[in-house]
Amino acid sequence: MFACDHENVSPDIYILAKSLGGGIVPVSAIAANDEIMNVFTAGTHGSTFGGNPLACAITREVVALIREEKPHDRSAELGRYGMERLASMKLGAITEIRGRGLWFGIDIDPAVGKAKDFCKRLKYEGVLCKDTRVQTIRIAPPLTISKADLDLGLEKIAKVLA
Repeated sequence: MFACDHENVSPDIYILAKSLGGGIVPVSAIAANDEIMNVFTAGTHGSTFGGNPLACAITREVVALIREEKPHDRSAELGRYGMERLASMKLGAITEIRGRGLWFGIDIDPAVGKAKDFCKRLKYEGVLCKDTRVQTIRIAPPLTISKADLDLGLEKIAKVLA
């Protein structure tokens, strides 16, 4: 479920945010062992979003949904599928494709342009993405994406990056 699980790393602290609020409310949290958590005593730490009862109730429901529906498993499955599809396409503009779950990084050959230019072209095809590090297109579809919509997006990516 966490990136550290893929890297054989045991973090001292987990920093969690965004998804905990289910897209409804801003919330964040940290989780750590007693040795670290006991450093914080009453009055020594504050939080912008701390103590909101509505956010906490929503977070409890989101965590229950994650446990029940396992969106991370679906993300891994669709991510593998997406990576296989991207790797099988003959796309001249691409130098490398990386991915983890439904999070993809597509590196653009500098000889054909910058990622931002391709992101603009993809926007007109109905694919929202973000350029990062000048030559990389970051694609992060929602965990709720259907396989059919993923296929449609991949076809549009192929059209623009061919």
